[in-house]
Amino acid sequence: MKKTILLLCAAMMALVPMMAQSQQLPGDSLLRREVARMLLVGFTGNTINSQSDAARYVRDLHVGGVILFDLDLTGTRKLGSRNVTSKEQLTQLTSDLQSYADEPLIIAADQEGGLVCRLKTQYGFKPTVNALYLGTTDNRDTTMFYAQQIAQELSQCGVTLNLAPVLDVHLDNNPHLGHYKRCFSTDVDVITKNAAWMIDAHHSQGVLCAAKHFPGQGNATGDSHLELVDVTNQWTPQELEPYKRLIAQNKIDVVMTAHIYNHQLDPDYPATLSSKTIGGVLRDQLGFDGVVVSDDMYMEGILSQHSVPEAFALAINAGVDLLLVGNNIETGFEANRPFQLVDMIVDLVKTGRVPYERIHQSSERIKRLKAKIGIKS
Repeated sequence: MKKTILLLCAAMMALVPMMAQSQQLPGDSLLRREVARMLLVGFTGNTINSQSDAARYVRDLHVGGVILFDLDLTGTRKLGSRNVTSKEQLTQLTSDLQSYADEPLIIAADQEGGLVCRLKTQYGFKPTVNALYLGTTDNRDTTMFYAQQIAQELSQCGVTLNLAPVLDVHLDNNPHLGHYKRCFSTDVDVITKNAAWMIDAHHSQGVLCAAKHFPGQGNATGDSHLELVDVTNQWTPQELEPYKRLIAQNKIDVVMTAHIYNHQLDPDYPATLSSKTIGGVLRDQLGFDGVVVSDDMYMEGILSQHSVPEAFALAINAGVDLLLVGNNIETGFEANRPFQLVDMIVDLVKTGRVPYERIHQSSERIKRLKAKIGIKS
């Protein structure tokens, strides 16, 4: 009898954490809303109507934001094959997207300048220059001129978040950054100055910025779009310096993580999945409490090592707030992927693999970020 009572007590004790977890969870509607707010998703098409995938994502699912591309990497890769064909078209598209949203929608694009440019001259936009040109020139007026031009066109067309500037150090043989001259300099002073000027220009037009790729992948000799990349032997703590200075100046709205291994910071996980890197370094050491956005969660730098549920659970638990899912990779566009991801993340929460507190924390950070959309400095 005594043994039976002990076993019953043990069973009840085991249920306490599960009961506490279920008592802490909000209703399904609110939970799904907060989870969906954490998604930054891509879609096909340069116009939308009430039946479009983009309308469903924004109106029905309530995603936090969308990301725009001009090339459809799932198909033709031709100019204008995805979301951008002209100023007038893009302005109408972003206006229609916002009309389906019941809170300010984050509309993001990679408009760094140079080769990484979604608003191209072929669509009627002004010419841009690459970051290396600006860093080599290292002149405030020059950087402000080109950054202001980019920011004005983004603002006029309704894009609210530029996934720029790049804070990585320059290395010529980096296949994804240095090769395309996407970094300002090898000198962290030059990187910090030019990034600050670029951010100031965007803020003057009410456009937010995402500094990337934390904690630094400029010295990588591989491409995390295609493979697992390890920068342990090349990375130096100096690569944190631009983030440290810009965070201290309260200039950074969003930080984008890199899908790179750096065993100096975490021997087990790449930065996007690393609580030691995001929580320990970015949050605690550098004092950043803004939104952290992942690089695309479907890049091979992540999925070559982790399943989709495992990767998303690790990223959220590590401190990622906004999960980028461009849905624009060679394996094809999947129209229902955002809905499936919300179902999956809700299940991760209900089964205890992701604490609800992390979802709520991210949701609140994103709401604070959205409150800044359109505010001009």
